[in-house]
Amino acid sequence: MTHRIKVILAGATALIALAAAGPSHAESTLSFLIDNSPDTVAAAEALVAAYEKIAPDVTIEIEQRPGGGEGDNIVKTRLATGEMSDVFLYNSGSLMQALKPAQTLADLGDLSSQAKVDESFKAVVRADGKLYGVPFGTAMAGGILYNRKIYQDLALPVPKRWAEFMANNEKVKAAGKVAVAQTYRDTWTSQLFVLADYYNLHQAAPNFATDYTANKAKYATTPAAMKGFERLKEVHDAGLMNEDFGAASYDEGLRMVATGEAAHYPMLTFAVGALKQNYPENLEGVGFFAQPGDDAAKNGLTVWMPPALYVPLASKNADEARKFVDFAGSVEGCRIMVETNTAQGPSLVDGCALPADVPPAVKDMLPYFAAKATTPALEFVSPIKGPALEQITVEVGSGIRQPAEAAALYDDDVRKQAKQLGLPNW
Repeated sequence: MTHRIKVILAGATALIALAAAGPSHAESTLSFLIDNSPDTVAAAEALVAAYEKIAPDVTIEIEQRPGGGEGDNIVKTRLATGEMSDVFLYNSGSLMQALKPAQTLADLGDLSSQAKVDESFKAVVRADGKLYGVPFGTAMAGGILYNRKIYQDLALPVPKRWAEFMANNEKVKAAGKVAVAQTYRDTWTSQLFVLADYYNLHQAAPNFATDYTANKAKYATTPAAMKGFERLKEVHDAGLMNEDFGAASYDEGLRMVATGEAAHYPMLTFAVGALKQNYPENLEGVGFFAQPGDDAAKNGLTVWMPPALYVPLASKNADEARKFVDFAGSVEGCRIMVETNTAQGPSLVDGCALPADVPPAVKDMLPYFAAKATTPALEFVSPIKGPALEQITVEVGSGIRQPAEAAALYDDDVRKQAKQLGLPNW
């Protein structure tokens, strides 16, 4: 069986690797588009290898695309032009809604694997009563990855208040370490201080998501919503970041927190998979905590659903694509992904239990779930997420733009997105 791996760079598709395991007798070939994160690539390759064993007449070609806004544009362009791969990986929640799924995606609600998929995930890949995706991985959370040895050496407590977090940062800085790794070369990584603050925003303004969707609440006029932008500026102004924050990459941020060059890296816990792939010897040394707010008694976790696998309506191999996606969404598919990248949070497939030896960063998440101190990220309770947020947060985090101006700019970005979605009251 043969499968090829392609990488999409700057709008072009370049064949970078060809792995052969004997002559091919394939009767059908599927194309499979994924992002280029190392954990994504590893999980996709493992799923493809397993599926090709049970379906020897199928060849699956894996294509890689960049993450962030560049990757979003590739997905939207290929869907719009009818050139999308037979199966593709993309965000669930509001970004899925922006794909206009009724016009571009195949209904996957009748797949047998859906019977075991948790309703919390189905809710974020559903539109107009139809299910369009299956989960690719486990649930995850947004917050702060931290280096456990630095915390031990400096006797730092895990913070529950923002003031405690900033006090820890000053002690790290005084010890000659980078307090907060930032990696704006990959612009999407700049959003975490805003997005992971949603639990705190929800505690302060419980109706924000509903009012925001109905055009009754704005970031610029809601003090609790402004906090995320203000946190980003505060960290920059305190001189807590790595000097090369504008050029550093996501992988470099992971390396810094894994090896102890940096104490903290604001990130989603899907990074645990990338840590396992790229820095396995440091995996046990990385912990995790929720983004602190102003009240320790209300400390809690912002939770993300994983991305999903989708089949475009334009696929010429829809029947075979559906079979592969059904396999990926099954208990067996879930187990393959967990074994490849380890768990990054709770499983969303009934029967796909987490292993006993999950990494510390995942163990650190579980008490929040046990205490029911979690809430879904805003993009899973509102269909609106403006595409320019990652550029705006880069500007705030670089000291170029003030929080109030950034919030107002993002509100305008959201307005444009809401109109494109055809939401009422906009």
